[in-house]
Amino acid sequence: MKIFVTGGAGFIGSNFIHYWLREHARDEVVNFDALTYAGNLENLRGAEGNKRYRFIKGDITDAAAVARAMAGSDTVVHFAAETHVDRSILGPTVFVQTNVVGTQVLLDAALAAKVQRFHHISTDEVFGQLMLGTNEAFREDTPYRPRNPYSATKAAADHLVRAYHTTYGLPVTVSNTANNFGPYMFPEKLIPLAITNLLEGKPVPIYGDGKYVRDWLYVDDHCRAIDLILEKGKTGETYCIGGLTQDVSNLEVVKKIIALLGANESAIQFVKDRPAHDRRYAIDWSKAERELGYQPAHSFDEWLGKTVAWYQKNTAWWQRVKSGEYRDYYRRQYENR
Repeated sequence: MKIFVTGGAGFIGSNFIHYWLREHARDEVVNFDALTYAGNLENLRGAEGNKRYRFIKGDITDAAAVARAMAGSDTVVHFAAETHVDRSILGPTVFVQTNVVGTQVLLDAALAAKVQRFHHISTDEVFGQLMLGTNEAFREDTPYRPRNPYSATKAAADHLVRAYHTTYGLPVTVSNTANNFGPYMFPEKLIPLAITNLLEGKPVPIYGDGKYVRDWLYVDDHCRAIDLILEKGKTGETYCIGGLTQDVSNLEVVKKIIALLGANESAIQFVKDRPAHDRRYAIDWSKAERELGYQPAHSFDEWLGKTVAWYQKNTAWWQRVKSGEYRDYYRRQYENR
């Protein structure tokens, strides 16, 4: 099988490519990525010598480039997206262009290429927010109520994917997932920001009162879930993929990281809340468990410990990312050849 991965130089996409090359020894992988600020080819150094892996630099809004790159592919796994809520509040335009227009361009190309499956990676944030202290959880049939530009553009993309299935018969699947964490995560998000700031002796900023709750999904569990969806999932179906069975607040997450690093809680710095900050997310992943056999491999605490250890071991990687030096890697490896 030839699998076409969009956004494969990003956090989740690069982990997925490593997973797929390891678990599917006969498959070819094409990585199509524009290398925006969060795209880092250093994430894929271990794959670059593999004859079954190919990188193509390109933008998903460029129809001609997408068509050329996707030609001959059997499966599309679409990760490419602008994802940081804070950035979407400051500048929504690029989110609309990448997340909505880019998805539509990919869907047209997938129809023309007659792919066997188009799998779209989405987020639980399209469902809006849940209230603290409740047992409510997002399900596949939860109404969409996005509350910020990022989640609104992802919701629009979800609707487009399903419309292409209904209108044109494109064989699609969608997964709405929890907040991912793990190796190669760009250090603007809570967990890698907390880890790297503590390792640098810097304070860890926490929005508002810190009681915001997220469902955390270790990235390797996410990769296995996608594998199961491609193998067992029904076309036209959506699967919610989560990692937790009980609430953990952002403040608790940071305190766990502080304990793992032997740091002091005085490093916690409460900062002004962001607009329209969703209070709580939780996912009911019983459908994926029932139909696909999905379950997280380890507990949140175990995966968090492994993640902290990875950042401790890979100091040079995150220091280059924080300084912006990682962007020189593409120029050294590709443009100067």
